Amino acid sequence: MTTTRIRSRWALALALVMLTIALHAGDAQARAGSGGSRGSRSYSAPARPPASPTTPASPSRQYSTPTPQPAPASRGWFGPIMGGLAGFALGGLLGGMLFGGGFGGGFGLMDMLLIGGALFLLYRFMSARRAQQPAYATAGGYGGGAAGGADVAYPAGSTATAPPVDPPSELDRGVAHIRQMDASFDPDALAEAARRLFVDVQGAVAARDMSALSSRLTPRMYTTLVGQCDRLRAARHTNRLEQLDVRQAEVTEAWQESGQDYLTVYLAGSLVDYIVDDTGGALVEGSRSPQSFNEYWTFARPVGPNPWKLSAIQTE
Repeated sequence: MTTTRIRSRWALALALVMLTIALHAGDAQARAGSGGSRGSRSYSAPARPPASPTTPASPSRQYSTPTPQPAPASRGWFGPIMGGLAGFALGGLLGGMLFGGGFGGGFGLMDMLLIGGALFLLYRFMSARRAQQPAYATAGGYGGGAAGGADVAYPAGSTATAPPVDPPSELDRGVAHIRQMDASFDPDALAEAARRLFVDVQGAVAARDMSALSSRLTPRMYTTLVGQCDRLRAARHTNRLEQLDVRQAEVTEAWQESGQDYLTVYLAGSLVDYIVDDTGGALVEGSRSPQSFNEYWTFARPVGPNPWKLSAIQTE
């Protein structure tokens, strides 16, 4: 094989590689493209949102309440012991009446008084025992909580302990630092603002005019998106963005550096994204079918209660 043919094959292979890269780059830049600045994290991968927990996040430790046991049916003061004694006494009375037994050879008034006194003393003893039993035992189980006004009884020897507290995450620490200079800062509110801005930016790219959003973008991000609009206009192409559905907007990063607050919002959903030729409407790039997207939009501002501006976009 000659040197010329080897060089030709290498040149052809390199051309194919460059063409493949160009096609993929064109797909990625169909909508608002990546760019901007994330401070010292500009060239690092943004933090992904945490995976959905399979168990409830809080409380981390579950407490079980003892199952109330049904109380035995009440038998009045004639309980098991009392019932036996009463039966014995009644049997003695009947025997004395039928067979002439009893104290002193017959059943008289003294016999009745002695038996009645014994029964009365036993009744007082059993009543005192019942009065000393815990309230939940006579109420049919454990206390009724707020409705019954009784405290829950814990098993002997046990103590109620507070659930363990997890240490703050990097995101929590970042949010806490931002709130030191802006106590009213709400990450969830900014995530919703990012959701709305995503739709507005895609609409501005489709219109090839970013002027209405200049106050919501950093100068560098504004220059990046204006350049994308200028390239579309010069090529006589229009970026069509339809059926936008932002299903998730979640803050994943928050930090401070060089007198700036930074915060990254993860955006995920689906849209229809394609480019057409202005002359005949032919499809140039993309697809008219819905496709999913996963992007990270970073916002920045001077430390303190100042307006947030979009400073960077990163796509997966």
